[in-house]
Amino acid sequence: MKIINQNSHIILASLSPRRKMLLENAGLEFTIVPSRIKEENFYDLDPKNHVKILANAKAADVAKKYPGSWVIGADSIVLINKTILEKPKSIGDARRMLNLLSGNTHVVLTGYAIISEEKSHFFSDVVMSNVAFKPLTSDEMEWYIQTSEPYDKAGGYAIQGLGSFMIKSINGSYSNIVGLPVCEVIDHLYQQGVITRETGTREKKISAGVSLS
Repeated sequence: MKIINQNSHIILASLSPRRKMLLENAGLEFTIVPSRIKEENFYDLDPKNHVKILANAKAADVAKKYPGSWVIGADSIVLINKTILEKPKSIGDARRMLNLLSGNTHVVLTGYAIISEEKSHFFSDVVMSNVAFKPLTSDEMEWYIQTSEPYDKAGGYAIQGLGSFMIKSINGSYSNIVGLPVCEVIDHLYQQGVITRETGTREKKISAGVSLS
C-alpha cells in the first residue's frame, strides 16, 4: 500500500547507504545521483558553515543536470572539543577517535539542502544532535576497531550498528546522527507540495468490513 504520494521526482545526491535507508524507511521513492563535489575544498570553513555549504553544493551540482527534479544533498560531521572527526583512515586513527569519544559528549552536525532548479527553490539548513558515549574499556575499543564498521563512518562509529553499545544517551534527532534529519527533510518536502500523505485508507477498510488487526 502506498502511503505517500509524490508529485515530483526526487533525487538523493549521495551514495551513502545510510541516507538511502533512511529515506526508504520514510516511504519515499527516489533516484540516486551522486554529486561530483570534492569535500576537501570546504575544510577551511567553520563546522556549521562547512556542512551547510557543502550540502548545498552537492545538491546544486546534481540539480543543474536535473532541473525538473527535487534534489536532496547532505553532509555530516562529528565534532568534539572543536575538532572535526572525519572517517578514520587506519586502525590507529580509529583508536584515536574512540579514545576522544569515550566518556564524553560530542556533536553531530548535518547540513541538508533541498533544491529545485525548475521551481527556483533553494533551501539549506543545519541540524545538531548531542551524543554521549559511555567510558570505554580498552578491550571494548580493540574489539570494535577490529570490525569493519568504523572505517566508512564520520567519527569512526555507527549508532545504528554494532556501535550502538557505546551510546549512553542522545539529545536531538536520531536520524540526524545516522546521516540525515528525516523529520526536517520530510516536513520541507510536504510544505512545498512535493509529497502528500494518504488519509482515510483505514476508515474505508473498516467501513467495508475489513479487519486490520
